Amino acid sequence: MSANFSFDVDARRNLVLITLGGFFSRADVDAFLAAREVAHARLRCRPNEHVTLADVRAMKIQAQDIVAAWGDVLSGSAYRSRRLAFVQASSLARLQLKRAAAMRDVGYFTSMADAEAWLFEEENAIPERRSALG
Repeated sequence: MSANFSFDVDARRNLVLITLGGFFSRADVDAFLAAREVAHARLRCRPNEHVTLADVRAMKIQAQDIVAAWGDVLSGSAYRSRRLAFVQASSLARLQLKRAAAMRDVGYFTSMADAEAWLFEEENAIPERRSALG
């Protein structure tokens, strides 16, 4: 299965939703990087204030050089989100994700709803604390 990916940006909520599937080559990772630049240009927040939800349930187990390439992608600071959540299906894929994202604080989930709730839990908790203080 060849690689596929898509980006959806919810600028109102500072959310970047990424869907990835298949088996990636280095050229696919490079194409992803170019598409990420275009997607991030649609955000209205300052750099690094967005959150990212990556749905990788359809992603295949990757070759080790591609896992390393994703590690480079995730360790870069220019497009780093304040929170990053992965929705994944297989435990082996999760191990590869953890290796690639070793330098990041990342949430791993099996449901989109749980991942999105985690991404926004800080924002949702602030009004409750304020109202409790009067």
